[in-house]
Amino acid sequence: MTLPSNFACFVTGTDTGVGKTHASATLLHALSAAGYSTAGMKPVASGSEWRDGLWHNDDVAQLRAASSVTVPLGQTCPFLLRTPCSPHLAAAHEGVRITRAPIREAFEALRRQADAVVVEGVGGFHVPLDAGAVRWSTADLALMLDLPVIMVVGIRLGCLNHAVLTAEAIRARGLTLAGWIANRVDPDMLLADENIATLHASLEARCLGELPWQLAPAAAAARLDLAPLLATNTQAEAAGLAA
Repeated sequence: MTLPSNFACFVTGTDTGVGKTHASATLLHALSAAGYSTAGMKPVASGSEWRDGLWHNDDVAQLRAASSVTVPLGQTCPFLLRTPCSPHLAAAHEGVRITRAPIREAFEALRRQADAVVVEGVGGFHVPLDAGAVRWSTADLALMLDLPVIMVVGIRLGCLNHAVLTAEAIRARGLTLAGWIANRVDPDMLLADENIATLHASLEARCLGELPWQLAPAAAAARLDLAPLLATNTQAEAAGLAA
């Protein structure tokens, strides 16, 4: 497999609780196995607990554990909020404004330190980050970073509608849907295989793989096919050189 010189992607989900962090950590392990030095990033995280003199967020901790490059916590997560709710509400409650510049600067710093950066969004694709005078959302964040998007579909009741709507929203923003991951979050779902087959037929994007119920990211990495992602980044890199 020919690797582009630098790789980055944005991971979004069809809803909250669909396993974006699990999928992002799995991607980091897969990229590391492909020869990359890796760094995970969650620009905004809400819901933290005070432990050992620091605020801890489980999603951020998982991404840092799956990364091969050690970076400052502020680069992994520029906006670490305490309240477990929508980030725009958590930020308002804590007197914080979620702004673009710190996220952009942290992302660029990570790209200088790692061959591959996996950026995980928060919640679904249109979760608001600021509802004040300057309104923006996770969709605007993906657009700002201008990365190919990977969509995580939690395989549970309702996933078909959510997946199609999210794919349409990604493309409506002019972003590339580079692929999607089927994450089996409900082990008791009826006709799960049939639902996944419907997604294959409905989504005009490659499926990068299926993640089994509760399989650890390091083990699940072998279930992912990185070829479509690497091709997307290689094409973008070539277009940039041509410009």
